[in-house]
This record gives sequence, C-alpha cells and structure tokens, in this order.
Amino acid sequence: MNHFAYHKGVLHAEDVPLAAIAESVGTPTYVYSTATLTRHIRVVTEAFGDRPHLICYSVKANSNLAILRLIAERGGGFDIVSGGELARVRHVGGDAGKTVFAGVGKTQEEMEAALAAGILLFNVESAEELEALDAVGRRLGRRAPFALRVNPDVDARTHRYISTGLKTSKFGVPFEEAVALYARAKKMKGLLAAGLDCHIGSQLTQTAPIRAALSKVAGLYSALKEKGHPLAYLDVGGGLGITYLDETPPSPEEYARTVLAAAGATGATLILEPGRALVGNAGVLLTRVLYRKKTPARHFVVVDAGMNDLLRPALYEAHHGLQPLVKRRGKAVEVDVVGPVCESTDVLAKARPLVLPQAGELFAFMSAGAYGMSMSSTYNSRPRPAEVLVDGAAWRVVRERERVEDLWRGERA
Repeated sequence: MNHFAYHKGVLHAEDVPLAAIAESVGTPTYVYSTATLTRHIRVVTEAFGDRPHLICYSVKANSNLAILRLIAERGGGFDIVSGGELARVRHVGGDAGKTVFAGVGKTQEEMEAALAAGILLFNVESAEELEALDAVGRRLGRRAPFALRVNPDVDARTHRYISTGLKTSKFGVPFEEAVALYARAKKMKGLLAAGLDCHIGSQLTQTAPIRAALSKVAGLYSALKEKGHPLAYLDVGGGLGITYLDETPPSPEEYARTVLAAAGATGATLILEPGRALVGNAGVLLTRVLYRKKTPARHFVVVDAGMNDLLRPALYEAHHGLQPLVKRRGKAVEVDVVGPVCESTDVLAKARPLVLPQAGELFAFMSAGAYGMSMSSTYNSRPRPAEVLVDGAAWRVVRERERVEDLWRGERA
C-alpha cells in the first residue's frame, strides 16, 4: 500500500499535489511519504506478534537522514554495510546496540568504530574476516559479537544480480564449513559467537526459497547450540519483494508465517532486515518532459531524469510505473521514455503506452523509494536530485539539490 493517489485528476503524495513540489523545488526530485513508510514499519512489526524479534532496516535501500530518523524514532534497528552507514545511523540518534554490520569487505578501521560504538552483531562472511575481527576485538580488549553468514545454496528465484544465496555468490561462507569455523572462533579471545545469519537475495516474491533456506539454517542453529555455542540471534535476512508491475510478493503476514514455521522452534530472537519492503513504495521520482522525438522505429520522450538519478532500469532492466502528475485524455501511443545521459542504456521506461506528452509536462516514476537516490551518481557531471519528505499536508526538503559547484568539491585543477 502507498499514499500516492489521484484526487480530481491530480497525483498527490498524501495531501500534497506533487506538481506543487515540482514547481517549487524543480526536477528531478525524489518525494517520500511519511504515512506510507510508518505504516509499513507497523505492519511488518505486527506480523511477528509477540515473538522476540528486531527489525533492522537495510540502510543501503535509502540512507536519507530523515528516513533513518523516522525509523529510529519508532524503535527500529539498522542493517549497515559500511562505516559511512554507521555514521549516518549514529548521527540521527540510532542505537548501535540495535544495529548489525554486514558486507564482505569490512575494514579493520570500520570494525573498530562499530565495536567501540557497541554494535549488536557483526555478520561475518569469510574465515579471514573472522580472523581480522578477532584481532580487532583483542586490540580493543573486547569480545566482538558475531554471526557467521552462511550460504545455503538456495535459488532465490529473483534477478541474477540480486540473488546472493548460491554457491557462486561472493556472499557468505559455505554451509558445510560453518561448524568448523564456529569451533575455531571458540578458541579466539576477541570473539563471541552471538548468532547465525542467512540472506538469499532481494526482491523475493515466493515463499518456497525462504522456507528452504531457513529450514536449513534453523537446523544448523540448533546443532550449534547443542555444541555449546552461546547463540542468541538468528538473522533471517531481508529481501521481501514489492509490486513494481504485476508481481505478487508475500504479504508481511504470509512472510512472518513462513519464517516462524521454518525457524520458530529455535527459540532465537529473530533479526529481520527489510529495506525495499519498507521504503520502496514510499517514494517516487518526479521528472519533466524536455522533448519528443520520432524515428522510423520509435517514439521517444526525453525527460530530465536520467540513469544517474534512477539506475535500476539500466542495471537490472527494472520496471517502474510511470504516472502523469495531471491526467490528460487522448489516444495512447507506445513510447520509450529516455533520459539525457549519454548512454544507450539510459532508458527509464521502454515501450510504454502514453498519451503523447507535451514539453514541460510532469511525471512520476513510481516505487522509487528503494535503491533510487541511494544508487544515484553524478555521471555526466549531473548534480544529484533533491529529496522531499511529505507528512500529511506538509512537506519539506530533506536533501537540497546538488549545485554544479558541488561536483568538483575536493578536486584540484
């Protein structure tokens, strides 16, 4: 569910007409809905009922400080993959004690900062990382709490670029090596085995892969407990999908039933790492039509947002709905909506039926709250978009549009 809807033919974010934001702030601009985000947090939390669990929002999905603060104020934790994300979480008052640190390439400097901050858990992804974390723990005189991320070799049935649970993936340690690694860690004075972790991919739309992976991991968790490892947390990862076009992902309630059926008997406190499921449908990207162009093969509509602003279509061949901010009657034609970036892959919407727009008309790319702004860049020396947060009838800029001068800040001619 989201709070972007038409009222008398005008697309609104909650009670605010999006065209008013576009005219005031300019385009391209990301707009987020407070009501949508907070509802998603509540629904996911309620789905797990009184089962001990912790929601750790995946910061990489959208790391805007205003988004992070909303989550922290509602008692949420965080899933981070860099020292920079830890700094963002701490800046908004997020609790490091409700934060897990994932990622295959943590530096020892990042480990030290996280351990000193009181991180809940390091999700360790290789034997050598385990040794590095032990060295950090001994150097700081602390036992670093960790969970091994195991790779269950389960096909997530999602896009190949966001499938992370197969043997060919760079993520996690092979399932069959986990017992030996926990045994090694037991002899390391800088480590404390606090949990077990698994994550098989993103934009998951079926429960079968989730059930298969967590059943294996739950069995391993119980076996490790029997061997005397003081585990308390079972991190089941994230990846719950959303609807971009015609996907039918599990509801939060169905997802919770699947997780609890597979892992509920362990007695562990469950850690959940939703990102897209919370923020994906809570954001849109506003853009303005620049030109129209017709060739013998195509109708093109050129807009001022490009692949540097919204990378997912170029990177994943991803679909984002496209809605005019003001509805217009007329006969639809099939068009390719393209951006100004000097790349053939800068196609944001391919073969879409649209009433052919005029230059200056405004559109919204829907479901752009996750992996939109967080993956944006300044490619072609294009300043990154502004970001706006709507709350009821009020709205505010939560990130100013970059200026041209910002593009070379820190450079020397």
